[in-house]
Amino acid sequence: MAKSFRQKLKLLYLKDILLRESDEEHPLNAPQLISKLNANGIEAERKSIYSDIEYLADYGLDLLKIDGRDGGYFVGSSDFELAELKLLVDAVQSSHFITEKKSEELIKKLASLTNIYNAEKLKRQVYTVNRIKAQNESVFYAIDDISEAITENKNILFSYMKWDKNKELVPRHEGKKYHVDPIALIWDDEYYYLLGIDLDDNVRKHFRVDKIKGVSIPDDDEKVIRKKDIDIADYSKKIFGMYGGKTESVTIKCPNDKIGIFIDRLGRDISVMSEDDEHVRLHYEVEVSDAFYGWLSSLGDDILILGSEEVRKGYISFLRSRLKGYE
Repeated sequence: MAKSFRQKLKLLYLKDILLRESDEEHPLNAPQLISKLNANGIEAERKSIYSDIEYLADYGLDLLKIDGRDGGYFVGSSDFELAELKLLVDAVQSSHFITEKKSEELIKKLASLTNIYNAEKLKRQVYTVNRIKAQNESVFYAIDDISEAITENKNILFSYMKWDKNKELVPRHEGKKYHVDPIALIWDDEYYYLLGIDLDDNVRKHFRVDKIKGVSIPDDDEKVIRKKDIDIADYSKKIFGMYGGKTESVTIKCPNDKIGIFIDRLGRDISVMSEDDEHVRLHYEVEVSDAFYGWLSSLGDDILILGSEEVRKGYISFLRSRLKGYE
């Protein structure tokens, strides 16, 4: 590359050097910046460095200066704080639907968003302790394809996989592809789920995206505008473990010290009334399923369903059925 052309890249290299190699504890003075530019084949003088620093500050780079023998210039703030990047790294590491290989790639990209000193701190934070990670590397492409189909209001076809006794992923549905009208992608319990209408039986279902394989859009499908006026945030609060069911109004008798469990799970919109000095009566809507009953039973025997009668009977039946294998 011609020398004169590299000189035109001087400001870009200087910006990258300051972003990647400086912070309050590691300021860079003019001689150090000149040396680093020289290492990239770019000549610089002390006077030009000062003017370049002014240009970058005018451009919007948050450049600060420390005076003194050990002083110099450093970037005061960047797009992401270290605490924010740590949070994102934790999310990537703990996500079951992201494969181990893709996790490593994403964490490297996150580390590139900060300086080398913070990147080293992120590297030390990375750990893997018996992490259960997805095996389907194509999950990101599936998310992209599904999102595009939702935006364009198109149906999709895909194979839906399950684990067999040989610990291999094999197709469900006897290998037949699912024909689905996608509604939304929902994040729940570290997994992505597709909420959609199974067009073969016209039933709303959930599909774990890391078990979806080979997403395609049928060429011969007519574009049908279906009514999908569903509040996803509200819907996600009502459903348990991504197991759908009939929406019911439920009334619960709950000890005062356990009300936080319900607020954490269902939000502050639930109705709360005093039952007696030690209990409250909670009222909310939920999609009743075995997953809901299982969650309720895990909270202890001092949680009682008061209504509706249909939900009470369903819960009693659920509890009795769980005892059958032990009788």
